[in-house]
Amino acid sequence: MVEEKKMKVKKGWLAVIVGLEDDVESGFQRFVIPISYLYHPLFKRLLEKSKEIYGYHTTGPLRLPCSVDDFLHLRWCVERESNYKHHHHHHHYHHNSSGSFSFHPC
Repeated sequence: MVEEKKMKVKKGWLAVIVGLEDDVESGFQRFVIPISYLYHPLFKRLLEKSKEIYGYHTTGPLRLPCSVDDFLHLRWCVERESNYKHHHHHHHYHHNSSGSFSFHPC
């Protein structure tokens, strides 16, 4: 029997699981993000929603209640913002009925 090894995450990075229960097409995907993302206002809102849905006492990677597409867009926005700090952008998000977040274009 082959034992599955835990995927190690570099110092300063965090593993997250992204996906929605009702999104069978995309399913759940694992990402590794810099811990610094957690301080971004959009990620803070997503973390608050994660706490509401999953609570503090979970095992394994942090679960984020958004679609994979929304997460990829959010990650792109944060990366773009960090690469172009001299531009000031306002980010908007809204809460939808499925209990997840959708992100408007940055």
